[in-house]
Amino acid sequence: MTVKYDDSMPVPAKMKAWVLGDPDELKLIDKEVPAPGRAEALVRIDAVAICATDLEIISYGTPAMFEGGPPFNKNFTPGHEYMGTIAALGPGVDEFEIGDRVTVEIHAGCGQCKRCRSGMYTSCHNYGLNYGDRDKGHRANGFTTNGGFAEYAVNNINTMIKVPDQMSDAEATLVVTAGTSMYGLTELGGLVAGESVVVIGPGPIGLLAVAVAKSLGADPVVLVGTRENRNRIGKELGADVTIDARNEDALARVKELTGGKGADYVVDCAGSETTVNQAIHMTNRGGKVCLAAFPKKPVEFDLGHLAVNNIYLYGIRGEGKSATHRAMAFMADKRFDATKVHTHTFPMHDLPNALKHARERIDDAIKVVVSMRENSAESSAAE
Repeated sequence: MTVKYDDSMPVPAKMKAWVLGDPDELKLIDKEVPAPGRAEALVRIDAVAICATDLEIISYGTPAMFEGGPPFNKNFTPGHEYMGTIAALGPGVDEFEIGDRVTVEIHAGCGQCKRCRSGMYTSCHNYGLNYGDRDKGHRANGFTTNGGFAEYAVNNINTMIKVPDQMSDAEATLVVTAGTSMYGLTELGGLVAGESVVVIGPGPIGLLAVAVAKSLGADPVVLVGTRENRNRIGKELGADVTIDARNEDALARVKELTGGKGADYVVDCAGSETTVNQAIHMTNRGGKVCLAAFPKKPVEFDLGHLAVNNIYLYGIRGEGKSATHRAMAFMADKRFDATKVHTHTFPMHDLPNALKHARERIDDAIKVVVSMRENSAESSAAE
């Protein structure tokens, strides 16, 4: 069997792609368009959102592992939160058609290890072992394989979700972010309607965690942040209460809102020593703390309080257990408006400026999207 192409979507031999040289050095070059293998499709990328992890990879390399080591000076293309249009189908693929609009998950696990077989492919035991004679079939686009800051990318069919006609390209790039919040609250957290949720940190994952929690029937949903505009967006996405941590004792306020017991769930999207300890002390006995941020250095926390109160502590990395499919269903059904976190759009050739806006939060940038449709993308705030 061979790769299936269609004259209605001609695929060039070469494409434009950003590649990583030294740390913080990106170059726009011509690369060969990859060909999809078995159970894969070639996606023409139409839009890609910038994630804080992209910024980490570009500056520090981790958590990417490309060809067995750091991704620098290996012709590596970062970027992982993308959507696009299927341009070619690998051998045996009949689940999709050329021309289908899709959004993508990042991870396609090896399918063989204990974690993959339980649906936790973001925790694949063979992470990064997808090169040379140690190829275990694992893929994580923008981490262990080439990603989305390019015109084309290859994706496993298990990672692709069809995009409804009425959904914009920019909104479709946000499905993974919403899916990450969904994974942390439902598949790993077991959230059920009527339980209380506190979210610390109104970044993209935090804001969409508010939206997902409220859509799932959590009550109350509380957002803790230090930026007035982001707390306002949190209210629009379903937060019953917002707490400005600059002006209020967040821990005391949460205890007050929960009758002195603390919340059933606390999701820490800030990842500092202060917020980790806040999260632990905001959680009621037998409750759960979800760590959704990556601290840059070890933190000290109150382990004794955690243990004596039977508080469950768990981390999430990415989406897992097809949570993005459920996030797409919620978004397609307009349970919440994820576009509220999309603040800026740039064309592909202006990626360095887009990254600068995301890194420095220029004009209070939250989610910055890069559009591959050069004629329609403008370096402006999203409406």
